[in-house]
Amino acid sequence: MRRGSSPLLRKPPDGGWGWMVVAACFVLMVCTRAVTRCLSIFFVDFQEHFAQSHANTAWINSITDCNTMLFSPIGTLLSCLFGCRITVIFGGLVASSGFILASFSTSISSLYISIGCFSGVGFALCYSPALVMIDRYFGRRRALAMGIGLSGSGVGTFMLAPIIQFMIVKFSWRGALLILGAFTSNLCICGALMRPIHFKNFAPPEDNEEKLEKTAGNESSLWRRAFILVSQSVSCWLGETHTLVRCPLFAAYLLSLLLLASGCGIPFVYLVPYAQSHGISFQHASLLLSLTGIMSIVGNVTYGWLVDCSFFRRRRWWCYVFAITLEGICSLCLPFAQHVPPLALLAGLYGYFDGAYVTLLAIIATDLVPAHLTPTAIGLTYGIHGLPYLLGPPLSGWMVDQTDSYTTSFLFSGSAILASAMLFAVATLVVSNPGPGGEAKASGQEGELISSGLSGNGAFPRPIGEATVPGMNCEGGRL
Repeated sequence: MRRGSSPLLRKPPDGGWGWMVVAACFVLMVCTRAVTRCLSIFFVDFQEHFAQSHANTAWINSITDCNTMLFSPIGTLLSCLFGCRITVIFGGLVASSGFILASFSTSISSLYISIGCFSGVGFALCYSPALVMIDRYFGRRRALAMGIGLSGSGVGTFMLAPIIQFMIVKFSWRGALLILGAFTSNLCICGALMRPIHFKNFAPPEDNEEKLEKTAGNESSLWRRAFILVSQSVSCWLGETHTLVRCPLFAAYLLSLLLLASGCGIPFVYLVPYAQSHGISFQHASLLLSLTGIMSIVGNVTYGWLVDCSFFRRRRWWCYVFAITLEGICSLCLPFAQHVPPLALLAGLYGYFDGAYVTLLAIIATDLVPAHLTPTAIGLTYGIHGLPYLLGPPLSGWMVDQTDSYTTSFLFSGSAILASAMLFAVATLVVSNPGPGGEAKASGQEGELISSGLSGNGAFPRPIGEATVPGMNCEGGRL
């Protein structure tokens, strides 16, 4: 898209076409995160059909989640190169083809490649660009908009769990995967709704064609010019990444996310088989997963609305710590619930606080960095989840195989989540530099925060209506 075709705005519109972007993000979350969560419904079928252990079967979920997070920085890089719209459409095509290929699988390893690699990478190319678009379209209402968009994960889990269960019974797991392949192709429609937006107080990104003209001069080779463009973009992205990891509080945030990701995915993978192991029917076990989806919706929306209030907006770091602390406690209590009522209670609370903290993930990341580094920060935030998501469920599956019990797995999950909350809380107290009275200073715009701890080449204030938070000591500068 040419620069002139996209209007320059003084501040995020907080509405208008932004609500269409939120709707697109909502459907995108249904097609990505909800589908990934519902893969646990296939767990027993995959295990029995391919005669595999818990650990080997869990690799399907783990590789999918790992690639979805690990390649999120690549999603933001490609969105900077080609735009969010093209990146999401391409990711939708890749994800859809993965499920279609999976329906023809003849071994567990082919599921690792088709669902884990193809669909996982496709989801990654859609996930982070969608969150970047919401961040660009919303300022004051960013938490609410992010919560509504991310609530698609909970809505999708609630709706898809019984539907997938019905499809498995009616069409077998192969037919269900084929239908999911067609369903995830809706990601292409979501990508088409990602209209670009630029701000007057920040120079809009140049079109690829303009970059090519500047960097390649009179070179006649298109491939050479494309190589120069990509190499410069990758170099810029690596430079931004290096700048971000030098911020003490942002680095501590990433480390806490490593611990969080190690444990938060385990209950979603093992809730259904755990319930079945205690004599609960497959139908009721699937409804427990649906319940986590319902409460995740409530957590996304209510927590997003709450954090947008002036009082909590200034304390949203602590709202984040509170949410993951209670999620960890719920995970610790799961192995002591062996009947439907207590399991339903804990599953509902776990889903609520999972939805609550997920709403704040990208918002906390954007609070910690200058505005022009937001896409890279969001990509790193979700990319850092990759390795723990890869190792967590299989490690828990190995624990189940060794102990013939799910207790150790859930205890490991809860401990990792609580350790994450403690690490970020301590880092916030030690590294951050609040103003008088222990609170961040408010700027001229009600409830927004200003930066008081930046050094280097300047604070790079966010566009009007956005926020930066005290405690950053990273160097600024446009890379």
